[in-house]
Amino acid sequence: MRPFLTRRQMLQQCGTGIGILGLAGVLADDSSLVSSGHAAVRQVMPGPTVARPPHFAPRAKRFIHLYMNGGPSQVDTFDYKPALKKYAGQRPKEVDIKTLRKTSELMDSPWKFQRQGQSGLWVSELFPHVAQCVDDICMMHSMHTNIPEHAAALLMMNVGSIQPNRPALGAWLGYGLGTENQNLPGFVVLCHRGKPRPEGVSWSNSFLPGIHSGVFVDTHNLDPKTVLLNIQNSHLATKQQRAQLDLLQRMNRLHLERLQKEAVLEARIESMELAFRMQFAAPEVFDLRRETQATLDLYGIREEPSFTDADNSGGRPFGGFAEGCLLARRLSERGVRMVQLAFAPDIPWDDHEDIFNHARRARDCDRAIAALLKDLKARGLLDETLVLWGGEFGRTPVNDKSGGTPGRDHNHVGFTVWMAGGGVQGGMTYGKTDDFGFRAVEEPIHVHDLHATILHLMGLDHERLTFRHSGRDFRLTDIQGNVVDGIFA
Repeated sequence: MRPFLTRRQMLQQCGTGIGILGLAGVLADDSSLVSSGHAAVRQVMPGPTVARPPHFAPRAKRFIHLYMNGGPSQVDTFDYKPALKKYAGQRPKEVDIKTLRKTSELMDSPWKFQRQGQSGLWVSELFPHVAQCVDDICMMHSMHTNIPEHAAALLMMNVGSIQPNRPALGAWLGYGLGTENQNLPGFVVLCHRGKPRPEGVSWSNSFLPGIHSGVFVDTHNLDPKTVLLNIQNSHLATKQQRAQLDLLQRMNRLHLERLQKEAVLEARIESMELAFRMQFAAPEVFDLRRETQATLDLYGIREEPSFTDADNSGGRPFGGFAEGCLLARRLSERGVRMVQLAFAPDIPWDDHEDIFNHARRARDCDRAIAALLKDLKARGLLDETLVLWGGEFGRTPVNDKSGGTPGRDHNHVGFTVWMAGGGVQGGMTYGKTDDFGFRAVEEPIHVHDLHATILHLMGLDHERLTFRHSGRDFRLTDIQGNVVDGIFA
């Protein structure tokens, strides 16, 4: 007689083990077995993650957010202001604005700007590779947000609120549209060597069903077998896993029927199903060795990839921002609805004390960002993939001398983001800051407007995408937001 298995032992050996409960936000739905290249792969029946029709014809099917955590300086990157040179060392009344720290006089950018592409958009020498793509980019120079403080501004950009109690943008997209690939999460967050601030609340489902929460992946040392923990079972063959998981799921569903409604248990049931299917899909999508050498060269990834923590001599190890950009393309082309790639951990663009650190930050991401745009375009994916670049706010044109060297303080009243693909008009600018790049003065765009525009490009009406919670119909844009249709192709 076989020894009796406790419920805990069954969970440890079943399909994905107890570790998958950490994937409670990565959920799938009921399905039935079909034969395929892998034994017992599931065919998904209609459920909460299956792709659903949008409110109207979308311009984009997928969304990639290149998140520059910490707030890059608009006047040193994409918002050229020649008046900074003319009035450097002065403090005219237009810039006598109270900010987070005490600031002094106007400071010219230490980097040169040139017109680029057929459109002639101004780009700093910090981004020579992105400069090659400006004809596909729409510069949005009139962004503004609520508070010049990282936690609040990061939350506003991620969840549409300065409080950590709302669903993330990616969760709303999953709730509204489902996902095109039932074997992968609908919302993936990538970062290198740690998590971007303020961590989990930035990709939380909050009060939306747990199935729509984001899945975080640290791209450091990208071994496809271990990049997502606890989805491989070394004890049981696939058919045995399937039989054992089916038994466990029936037990859970009987328990769920008795409870009537239990969101955590529903999330657990569905996460187990997705984790089971991810055994086959995840190792493939995270295996960058499947890419051609030409593609690796385009992104600036070293010739012989290694899963060790190598140094940077003679090339770069797998696991940095370049690999994140390539993964964003691989995930997106396989139907993942939203990929957020954070330039982090923490808030690296926060250069109060030495603005010259921007050169290193830009060098670490410029080539890879351009490669992503070129790669998407070459594969015919850019037209249906919306790409957003930017931070939670910008930086002041006046000097922050808190570190004794030239630096820039937080600036929430005027900064730049840019978008490409997905129905956006390339080679254009929208909005304007004042002569010094401090305050948005023409066609101002609040973060709520940006979110409304992203949803619209994805085929969703931000006023109709609601969820009833605590007696109120919540939405991503709260009670605000206007679609910026002036940027549409």
